[in-house]
Amino acid sequence: MSTLVRDRTTVQPTPAAVREPRRRPSRRTLLLAGAAVVWILGFLFLRGTSTLALPASELTDLHRSLNQFNAWVAANRADNPVFLYVFTPLRAAVDAVANLFITTFAASSTGLRLPEIGWLGTVGLLGWIAFAIGNARVALLTVAVFTFFGLQGLFLEATYTFALVLTAVLLTLLVGIPLGVLAGVYGRVAKVITPVLDFMQTLPTFVYLAPLALVFLIGPASAVIATVIYAAPPVIRLTAHGIRAIPENTREASDSLGTTGLQRLVTLQLPMARRTIVMGINQSTMAALSMVTIAALIAAPGLGQVVVRALQSLDVGTAVNAGLSIVLLAIVLDRVTTAASRRADPGAARNRRVSRRTRHILLGITLVLALAMVQFSRTMLWAAAFPKDLNIGPVIVQAVAAASQWMQTNMSLFTVSFREAVTIGILNPFQSLLTDTPFYILMTVIAIAAYALGGWKLAALTTACLGVIIYLGLWSDSMVTLAGTLVATIVVMVLGVVFGVAMGRSERVDRIMRPMLDAGQTMPAFVYLVPFLGLFGATRFTAIIAGIIYAAPVAIKITADGIAAISPTVVEAAVASGSTPWQVITKVQLPMARQTLALAANQGLIYVLAMVVVGALVGAGGLGYDVVAGFVQSALFGKGLAAGLAIVFLGILLDRMTQAAAATPVRKIPQPSPQQRNRITALRLAQGMEDPPHSPQQGDLR
Repeated sequence: MSTLVRDRTTVQPTPAAVREPRRRPSRRTLLLAGAAVVWILGFLFLRGTSTLALPASELTDLHRSLNQFNAWVAANRADNPVFLYVFTPLRAAVDAVANLFITTFAASSTGLRLPEIGWLGTVGLLGWIAFAIGNARVALLTVAVFTFFGLQGLFLEATYTFALVLTAVLLTLLVGIPLGVLAGVYGRVAKVITPVLDFMQTLPTFVYLAPLALVFLIGPASAVIATVIYAAPPVIRLTAHGIRAIPENTREASDSLGTTGLQRLVTLQLPMARRTIVMGINQSTMAALSMVTIAALIAAPGLGQVVVRALQSLDVGTAVNAGLSIVLLAIVLDRVTTAASRRADPGAARNRRVSRRTRHILLGITLVLALAMVQFSRTMLWAAAFPKDLNIGPVIVQAVAAASQWMQTNMSLFTVSFREAVTIGILNPFQSLLTDTPFYILMTVIAIAAYALGGWKLAALTTACLGVIIYLGLWSDSMVTLAGTLVATIVVMVLGVVFGVAMGRSERVDRIMRPMLDAGQTMPAFVYLVPFLGLFGATRFTAIIAGIIYAAPVAIKITADGIAAISPTVVEAAVASGSTPWQVITKVQLPMARQTLALAANQGLIYVLAMVVVGALVGAGGLGYDVVAGFVQSALFGKGLAAGLAIVFLGILLDRMTQAAAATPVRKIPQPSPQQRNRITALRLAQGMEDPPHSPQQGDLR
């Protein structure tokens, strides 16, 4: 050990594993620096000119044309063949399925508007289903949560939301699983469908609503169709991945037995991909819940409408009460589908604590109990409608409102000061930098940056996207949205690097943080607005903070996985050369994880953009405000639809540029030399991490 210490004292503190000769700036660096200089000079000397600003009440000729198109659709809906034979039957079919579940669980259209299955029967039936496809714990959780909905006074709204989610998930699986199977079996199908899925997952949720409301009118059908479009990509991707991931030798063994393609699919590929498919169902279910709540903007019934009304009236207590219900419903859906994916694991049967026979007996007993509860709920009023005497919702609303008022009164010195400091010191200058720079200079700067990242094709694509935004007449509002998105993404990446590095370097930190991050990703976007509305009021700062919290989990997890995937040998080489932990992080791990960091930035941007747009409900402004105004005022429908298209092209621009950054080859870091490998071995021996080498005679004795 003393020899090891003396040896380390002679090593230079600069890590040999990462020491490199000084290099000249790359062409990309020079291009990006030149673009920054052009931007700053253009802002300083031409500030406020050619900004293409459009007041909120003004419309362009395109917006008026879209308003006229909206009026034409409304006037010709009953006679146009496309609507008569395609859209109207589709809407009727979706409405029929949605109304079936709404009538069953929420409210029928006759009599007292009581559901076919009252609250007691719903609790019992859903609890039994959770037990059948999951386990006893998720069944108890389901029963407790749906009972709590009644105590909140939101059982009807919760069942409306549940019915729409159930409808959307069933239709998503009906479409998604066959497409996923085709993409998994046929490579050509995968090549065609993958860009479409990428495009669908790039779009913020708001974008789906306006065109679907135009075609299918507002109501449950539009909400369900929008949800299916939004929720389909996860199950398609994971189904295809599960089928493609089956080992080649397993397929060859099946083929050697003379099985046909259909037999191989049914008897081998689908059973082996079962757990992955169920994971896709989990992801699609969570996406469906998120979309159904936002679809309240097009009159989708349920908890989302309660939240929207509360946010618009700044009623924090009601928003928190309904937001809590959404969170609990998300937890239930996540736990049930996660438990189902574990049961779908072929190796899970060996670890079950209860035998199959005992489980079947318990399922039979609980089924009889659930059916008895269903019968009670169909014959007795107290079991059909949740008793109003047990409603503690007003107490929760008043308590939250009082707490919010107390925080705004007693913490305003901190919250207002912090909000104003960030707004005046960061948000306003950066937004001014984007909105007050002449549009042609900003287009040139973005095109140069795109060329530096991805070449001429990317530069042409970004220029085309910016040209479309100008044509839509919403350049200034797009820059407002872009400013908030970029500021939030910078903070998200700081959090991603700090916590991601900690998780990647420490399994203990990873075990502590990952469950919290997973829980954060289950909550719909709406929910994040509620607590910050109570703290900071209805401002764009509230939307940006909510966007940061919404996007941080995915960026942190991607960064952590990238840091953890770095070869331990390279890290140990740097340590053996005398590097400090800070040097290991900054000189080895972060440079080698550069592509992963770019991917985290890509996903963070998409999440932040979606949240900043939703933040229009609490005063974020920009394109989100235009979209919401288009839903509320028919005279602004055309502008709202144009804003949705602008969000699409802004999202494509940001997505492609960050993807290009993520695809950049990473500079290789030299591998450890033989002397450094010997030093690593000595360190491991000193720390008890490695057994000493033994001779053949020692091996024989063993």
